[in-house]
Amino acid sequence: MKKILFLFILIVFSLCEIGLAQTGQVTVSSKLAGTAHSSPYNMYGAQYPFIEADNCVTFQFYAPDAQKVQVAIANVPFDMKKGEDGVWTYTSEPQDYGYHNYWMIVDGAIVLDPATDGFIGYSHDCNGFEIPDPNGDFYDIKDVPHGDVLIKNYYSTVTETWRMAFVYTPPDYNKNTNARYPVLYLQHGGGEDQRVWIEMGRTNLILDNLIAEGKCKPFIVVMETSAATKPGEAPPERIQPAARQQTQGIQPAPRPRMRFSFDTYAELIVKDLIPYIDGNFRTQKDQSSRAMAGLSMGSMVTRSVALPNLDKFSHIGLFSGGTLAPDQISDKSKVKLVFMSYGSRERGADSVKEAAKLLNEAGVRSVSYISPLTAHEWQSWRRSLREFAPLLFNN
Repeated sequence: MKKILFLFILIVFSLCEIGLAQTGQVTVSSKLAGTAHSSPYNMYGAQYPFIEADNCVTFQFYAPDAQKVQVAIANVPFDMKKGEDGVWTYTSEPQDYGYHNYWMIVDGAIVLDPATDGFIGYSHDCNGFEIPDPNGDFYDIKDVPHGDVLIKNYYSTVTETWRMAFVYTPPDYNKNTNARYPVLYLQHGGGEDQRVWIEMGRTNLILDNLIAEGKCKPFIVVMETSAATKPGEAPPERIQPAARQQTQGIQPAPRPRMRFSFDTYAELIVKDLIPYIDGNFRTQKDQSSRAMAGLSMGSMVTRSVALPNLDKFSHIGLFSGGTLAPDQISDKSKVKLVFMSYGSRERGADSVKEAAKLLNEAGVRSVSYISPLTAHEWQSWRRSLREFAPLLFNN
């Protein structure tokens, strides 16, 4: 009887792992664009945050004894107004399309809104809301074959610790058991971890839809956190930058940042992560079938890992993370693609087209992309992945 119960528990846990992406992802529909509705990330029955038809967002927070309550939207605090019932309210200006982090500041302390889901960003836990994009059906959940997102633990000999990776396998991975697949190693930004490319980036849905439309070759995606230190190695240094001026003349709330070296992580990927993925998944193990990309700080990681290891990586993607010059690529014959992108409102957006031109003239295939009317935010990176993925592993 005990053996039967043990086998039943194993089967249940296996099914939960395989079905993670299909059952645990919030439905975000482009069909809601231009309508008034509660945020899809809200807890069941919670009305606020409420997305107005004009893309303004109304927040409410119950704190009857507080002296001051603010809502910080993408790290910019706004004062809320207290009602006689102890509920504080604020309605924002119209927000850009896509996902945005927010949190409450109650008498100076960061507090999460219990009415909606928690995520990670800005080096701490956050809440989130979504402004539907009328052209955002490329990351809608659709009636198409779906891949799986697996959470895998593996041991790193470099850090001497167990680590976690999220792994996306394409829709036909479990059916076409003789097939082998290329791999994209996809990096998060600063203050984030391996979860964000699924939770905010919606990588699995973007790829499911592209594959179903015949626009993208099926491949595996590996998402891991770049925070890695060896035993006795000093952790990243915390630095406190001066607050940057934001739109509408409002200063963002100050927050500590980290100064990183990615040497240890580069060693970990080569010695531990790639061998683990190649040993546990049906991968194509040659250099031409391996790519790396990242957003913001993840672009720095990509440079630090891929450029010194061009015997391992052939495709490189930099999303909102600078550009590459021909003299930074030691062996141009090994690089199949360099992709560089920005949101149109970001500083640096004007640089990618010229950088791609210089690389192409030097014999390195390069593509640039500018996301219209977006800044340093997830809508820029969702669109960048949509543009990048069809270019991979086709040459």
